[in-house]
Amino acid sequence: MLELLLTQFVLLWAVIDPVGSIPVFLSQTRGMTAAQQRRIAFKAIFISALTLLFFLVAGQILLEAMEVPLPAFQVAGGLVLLLFALTMIFGESKPAQEIDLHDENLWDKAVYPLAIPSIASPGAMLAIVLLTDNTRFDVTQQAITAVIMLSVLAITLVLLMLANPIQRVIGAAGAAIVSRVMGLILASVAMNELLSGLHSYFTQLAG
Repeated sequence: MLELLLTQFVLLWAVIDPVGSIPVFLSQTRGMTAAQQRRIAFKAIFISALTLLFFLVAGQILLEAMEVPLPAFQVAGGLVLLLFALTMIFGESKPAQEIDLHDENLWDKAVYPLAIPSIASPGAMLAIVLLTDNTRFDVTQQAITAVIMLSVLAITLVLLMLANPIQRVIGAAGAAIVSRVMGLILASVAMNELLSGLHSYFTQLAG
């Protein structure tokens, strides 16, 4: 159980990437008062939580309605997570990719790009569906996954509230380094999901 909790926490930390969201948050709240920054942070985390909880509850239901076998989705999800991880490692860092995604409406910044795609990223949406597979995890385990996800979002909120001092300490280069390390961890988890999905798929065919 402890190993499962640790694996899920690391995976969700990697795909949500709280540290990588700090430069995005700072770029979107530059010139705002501290109270405005707090409102943006709370709204972004709230929207991210709703989005990921939707995929946690309804993701697999949608797949079954479309008659997509979960092993196939697991392979596809693992592949997409791997590509996402590779962009974190070899491409532009998360802050560099998203820091220029501006929106003229002040409060819309909490939705785009901060909540989506910075915090509730496509990789996070895929990961949460894979981690709540009804054939592999019971309701209790899925509830634990939800708690872990909300814990990572809570940590993200704390980091956003401390964004200014953290940015002064680690700088943009430090955030980029952390993002690449998380990409490497995510790549290993993605490969495990991909290989596990292939094994399940061919086992079903053989059966």
